[in-house]
Amino acid sequence: MKVYQTNEIKNISLLGSKGSGKTTLAEAMLYECGVIKRRGTIDGKNTVSDYFPVEKEYGYSVFSTVFYAEFLNKKLNVIDCPGADDFVGNAITALNVTDTGVIVVNAQYGVEVGTQNIFRTTAALKKPVIFAMNQLDGEKADFDNVIEQMREHFGSKVVTIQYPLTCGPGFNAMIDVLLMKKYSWGPDGGVPTIEDIPDSEKEKAQELHQALVEAAAENDETLMEKFFDQGHLTEDEMREGIRKGLIDRSIYPVFCVSAAKDMGVRRMMEFLGNVVPFVNDMPAPVDTAGDEVKPDSNGPLSIFIFKTTVEPHIGEVQYFKVMSGTLTAGLDLDNVTRGGKERLAQLFCVCGQIRTQVDKLCAGDIGATVKLKDVRTGNTLDEKGVDIAFDYIRYPEPKYIRAVRPVTESDAEKLAGILTRMHEEDPTWVIEQSKELKQLLLKGQGEFHLRTLKWRVENNDKLPIIFEEPKIPYRETITKAARADYRHKKQSGGAGQFGEVHLIVEPYVEGSPVPDTYRFGNQEYKMSVRDTQEIPLQWGGKLVVHNCIVGGAIDTRFIPAIVKGLMDRMEQGPLTGSYARDVRVCIYDGKMHPVDSNEISFRLAARNAFSEAFRNANPKVLEPIYDVEVMVPGDVMGDVMSDLQGRRAIIMGMSSDNGFEKIQAKVPLKEMSSYSTALSSITGGRSSFTMKFAGYELTPGDVQEKLLKEYAEKNADE
Repeated sequence: MKVYQTNEIKNISLLGSKGSGKTTLAEAMLYECGVIKRRGTIDGKNTVSDYFPVEKEYGYSVFSTVFYAEFLNKKLNVIDCPGADDFVGNAITALNVTDTGVIVVNAQYGVEVGTQNIFRTTAALKKPVIFAMNQLDGEKADFDNVIEQMREHFGSKVVTIQYPLTCGPGFNAMIDVLLMKKYSWGPDGGVPTIEDIPDSEKEKAQELHQALVEAAAENDETLMEKFFDQGHLTEDEMREGIRKGLIDRSIYPVFCVSAAKDMGVRRMMEFLGNVVPFVNDMPAPVDTAGDEVKPDSNGPLSIFIFKTTVEPHIGEVQYFKVMSGTLTAGLDLDNVTRGGKERLAQLFCVCGQIRTQVDKLCAGDIGATVKLKDVRTGNTLDEKGVDIAFDYIRYPEPKYIRAVRPVTESDAEKLAGILTRMHEEDPTWVIEQSKELKQLLLKGQGEFHLRTLKWRVENNDKLPIIFEEPKIPYRETITKAARADYRHKKQSGGAGQFGEVHLIVEPYVEGSPVPDTYRFGNQEYKMSVRDTQEIPLQWGGKLVVHNCIVGGAIDTRFIPAIVKGLMDRMEQGPLTGSYARDVRVCIYDGKMHPVDSNEISFRLAARNAFSEAFRNANPKVLEPIYDVEVMVPGDVMGDVMSDLQGRRAIIMGMSSDNGFEKIQAKVPLKEMSSYSTALSSITGGRSSFTMKFAGYELTPGDVQEKLLKEYAEKNADE
């Protein structure tokens, strides 16, 4: 195939809610460009996009699919993204490496939460947006109502390029107000009949055409002056004005299509080929050093690995974007992220699982390669002597967590390897081996997301696994001062064990002075601090230890052993076995034996003295609290609020956001375990939420009592 230059390449993301018809539209686009000879269907399980077994099994997209089309002497690289909110990571990746987003809107359901979410992502990344209103032949299709919704949600920048003459099963014609022509199709779609606009539509078409001309002229002073002078613009001038408007997001054109019947698709493709920005029209990406890296074919060679898949009989396939320079097959590149060299022996342009071998790719182009030694998603590969690195893709925090283990314990290592590989394919599948909880945690964007992974592990890798509720990372602390002492004494013939430790514990607050006197009952204890250790804890908070021993009651050489004993209990708190935090300990007295005292004796004595003092210091269990933001349609807001309050949520605020209600709340992590599933059930899948760790707060008394009881029963059983 032809080697396309940077100014001949356009990179496009195909986006939208689940069920909007992106995969079907992708088939029609490939068919219209001559890449495929026959359009596949989702029911037939033969589409270019959804080719993985799990996608065929469930009938929905799980991974983004890269494909290209040579059209109007240009190369269009398109990434078709899953619509389900659970797989949003694919859309985020795609938008970061493409320049324009085509958001597919279902004409039967209008602006859905998924549409809103993806639009926000395009806004955050400052990407141009085109809307393709699909399924105009659906029973409930209502073009005018959906346009009204779009303007309500996305503002007056939504501009109609086309409108249908009728909606519903009878849809077969539309008016194009950019070209001022009528397009109509036969029952099988395909090549349209192009005619003059009928008299009955001329007034409406002229009004919309004028609005489009004004929107195009707004983005260029020269065009604006010409528009004022002449009252119209040529087709080329309008294209240039619209392109500039797309780049600065001052115009969102709307096209009409029926992807299933291949109506309007070729016309939209013409717009993509003629009007949307080229790679070099867009602002240059910034590397980790903060420098712009322009897509210059003559510049230093640097490529960014943005996607990895594992395919049967091939292994890992790495997808990349040429950020700068010209890539030639057989080159050796340095992996500046991980170190080491990689030879890119083969280069491909891809259409799903169809790979076309090429010899060269220029800056801005997207391609794939295979059989690399040690490359991960997110790595940058440069030619020798170049030091450019990219790290600009940011994924949302996980919303759904499950502990995972293999049915057969001996398969634990194998499972870890499989999950690591899957994280490469979808970085929003996050794996964490929790030392604290003693569980392997699998985190994702929802139940759907994790269930898909489970299907793949069990069906592709033939490894049965079990999902369990994850334990909650509680924390323990104290709220008042308490004193305790403990003597560890053991005699078993020969050298024995002896150590006695007296200590006081109290809550630690940053910057608070050490009291020189403590009073417990009628007895007073004076402290004279000889030495202080501040130990920042990996899990948050501190342990502060004051050595207040006078008169040599305990030799200084045993202090480290005492601190180890204290840390033993900080790592496994006396109440629930959770990490303890924010405790100050004064070691003020003790006893030792000239022969039997040793480090283990004082470690055990300190551990037991600390446990007793801790339990007497009005201990409290802290639970992790998350900031939760929920986007809901107004008609179900009451139900969502009631559900949140049943989860011990504290509502922090409410506001409206483009037709949706936004609820902000603080919710205990314990109550968020299956929230994504519950929210979907309550709202019929029309809501979304985000959650972010906020901090630790005291658990209510009844919750703490239950936790202590469960821990005591567990220890009794063991």
